[in-house]
Amino acid sequence: MRKTTTSTGAAQRGGGIPAQPGPRDTTDAVLAADSEPQAVIPGAGPAARPGERATVRLREDGPEEAPRYAPEWLQLREPADAAARAQELLDPLRIRLANLPGRHGGLVVHDLGCGTGSMGRWLAPRLDGPQHWILHDRDPYLLHFAAVASPRAAADGSRVTVETRRGDVARLTPDALLGASLVTASALLDVLTREEIDTLAAACTGAGCPALLTLSVVGRVDLTPADALDAEITEAFNAHQRRTGLLGPDALTVAAEAFAEHGATVRVHPSHWRLGPDQRELTAQWLRGWVGAAVEQRPELQPHADRYLQERLEACAAGELEVVVHHSDLLALSRPAGGAS
Repeated sequence: MRKTTTSTGAAQRGGGIPAQPGPRDTTDAVLAADSEPQAVIPGAGPAARPGERATVRLREDGPEEAPRYAPEWLQLREPADAAARAQELLDPLRIRLANLPGRHGGLVVHDLGCGTGSMGRWLAPRLDGPQHWILHDRDPYLLHFAAVASPRAAADGSRVTVETRRGDVARLTPDALLGASLVTASALLDVLTREEIDTLAAACTGAGCPALLTLSVVGRVDLTPADALDAEITEAFNAHQRRTGLLGPDALTVAAEAFAEHGATVRVHPSHWRLGPDQRELTAQWLRGWVGAAVEQRPELQPHADRYLQERLEACAAGELEVVVHHSDLLALSRPAGGAS
């Protein structure tokens, strides 16, 4: 496997690879079905060096730090994300939003690590009433894309407006969310640490606003047909996600406990990617990144992983591979605060 230089001009969140940090300067090339090396799209593969995080983090970084997620990856995964998100959590969310103090002024939604804005495109048209979305991301190109492509109307035809805020969520406090009706994020929890998740839970509950946090990986992947190496690749990938103190597949449980400890009512529902012949391009990119991260974690897997990936990509190209990447969505309903709207 040779190295190929990849330029990443844009930045989130990603399971299996949905929540995996993307490469910065280089990424392992992996074999495509035609045996030609093909680079992983930035954001779909392993981090280039230890300590890298997702697009939005609950810490401060240098202002010149490069983004990690290519818009091509975010756009490629958007249909699968939309199909996977748990519709079952929308009714309890709508009920809580309808009963928030000051709701007559409309909803104020903070979207953390908005990327290209896919969460807003999915959620805003499913909620009633005027909405103002505040989009947070470190990448100015992604913020521009998200703002331009944002929905303009709510479910009942009310107006939807947006503003953008560039930068990491360095000190997320209840004051930072003053006036928030809802906090959302997609594929974010699994690239946070325990301390960061507790900070997020404390901020949301302190502000009295619910949080809808979708598409967190839970450490399980099902491939059909099965292969003897499936479990070993999965285990190595999960270990890769836990490097440098990140929670990876443990994040959902930690987040549920953190929000509950801060007094929120927590609901969790599965939100799996189900990838078949109609999602071959996404499946192929996911495979390259998933296997690449496993090999980065355990280099001794390389010889067997090369064979495995080649066979999987050939099956994918032939429409003979089905993949279920297990995620879950979390809805935390905090007790409304007096100043929440």
